[in-house]
Amino acid sequence: MSDVDIRDLRREPPRFRRVAVAAVTDLSPRMRRMTFAGTDLEGMEIDQPAASVRLLLPSSGSSELVMPEWTGNEFLFQDGRRPLIRTFTPRNLRTDPPELDIDIVLHGLEGASGWAMRAEPGDPAAVSGPGRGYEFDPGAEPLLLLGDETAIPAIGQLAEKAPASIRVVAHIEVARPDARIVLPGDLTWHDLGAGNPPGTELLDSLAGIHLGERARVWAAGEATAMQHLRKHLTERGMDRSRTTVRGYWKAGRAGPG
Repeated sequence: MSDVDIRDLRREPPRFRRVAVAAVTDLSPRMRRMTFAGTDLEGMEIDQPAASVRLLLPSSGSSELVMPEWTGNEFLFQDGRRPLIRTFTPRNLRTDPPELDIDIVLHGLEGASGWAMRAEPGDPAAVSGPGRGYEFDPGAEPLLLLGDETAIPAIGQLAEKAPASIRVVAHIEVARPDARIVLPGDLTWHDLGAGNPPGTELLDSLAGIHLGERARVWAAGEATAMQHLRKHLTERGMDRSRTTVRGYWKAGRAGPG
């Protein structure tokens, strides 16, 4: 194998664990909680909040779950097609019995959203992970959480898991008012006006917030919006070591998450 080939290879992700839908719960008209169960979840550990898992779903038009193969760069089926894989926050993991909750934004009839709208108990899926989550800085004052609807599960987790010594302030932008759900802590909801690009309200709210030397920022949402947010933080003198900014989805592409 040449040096170029070696550089092109990526580390293989954790194996997929086969699961099945155990329950479907609507948290709001815009978000559905999928509870997955299965003995394959035994041994899975999630040590940090705002971590990630890959969710493998049956291909469109099929109820059968086919496991793809790792090519050294991505997962593919034997015929070269890409499987339906999306990345989500593992909201709750229970061990007895082994169950995993994943909250999915209902934004359309395609991809993971469309699957979640049609899914019923017993439907197959698979999960891989977890990916690294967020490590709290005990000296944060405050910890500022910013995100859109896709970040609601992670923001909820961070607010729940933060040490009592950390003041947590959250701002969440939603496409519609009915996307709001009950979350803990100091939380402000922002409605994204019709025709406004994602992140508009988050940037406006951030501009009015004082960011002292001990402030820490965690933000996630639409990729371009997060680029603008990161630039804003940099221009205000915030070192990247004090910020975590993640693009969860890309406007114009199917399957935010």
